[in-house]
Amino acid sequence: MTNHTSTPRSQEPDDIQKRNFLKGLTAAVLGFLSLALTWPLVSFLIPSNEGTGGKFIKVPNFPAIPVEKPTKMTFEDVDVQAFITSNVVYDIWVIKHAADKATVYAPLCPHLNCRYTFVDKLFKCPCHGSVFTEDGKCVAGPSPRPLDTLPYKIEAGELYVQWELYKAGIPEKVEV
Repeated sequence: MTNHTSTPRSQEPDDIQKRNFLKGLTAAVLGFLSLALTWPLVSFLIPSNEGTGGKFIKVPNFPAIPVEKPTKMTFEDVDVQAFITSNVVYDIWVIKHAADKATVYAPLCPHLNCRYTFVDKLFKCPCHGSVFTEDGKCVAGPSPRPLDTLPYKIEAGELYVQWELYKAGIPEKVEV
């Protein structure tokens, strides 16, 4: 009788290599899936320089607007949130003083963020009766502060605006 001492099938070198390969492949696939599924949350939590914060956006047709006449203007930007990209349209009020000088107002009343209009040489909020002069001063109504101005720059005759949203109902101009 011959005594065969052999290693069990599960511990042969080829089986160990196959098993280690399958473990590595499984770990890689699970790691990739985990990253793919958590990336939207991670990218939402990490602040990015994309979007409007700190970015000046070109407002079309600035050279064509009349001087010293409040004009409602719109411009568009791309908003990126995780994997979702969308176009956002903003509106502003602009008073062009010269080719290189303007006043740019946010379109929201500082009282409760209602949209105001320009009628009879005054900015008027239809919601609660706040009234503002062309220089933004509140002359009537419950608004706690003047109209909010937006940062802007004019380069080569074109207007660029930095969109900001401010807290409503408080006397200080505080960015949201």
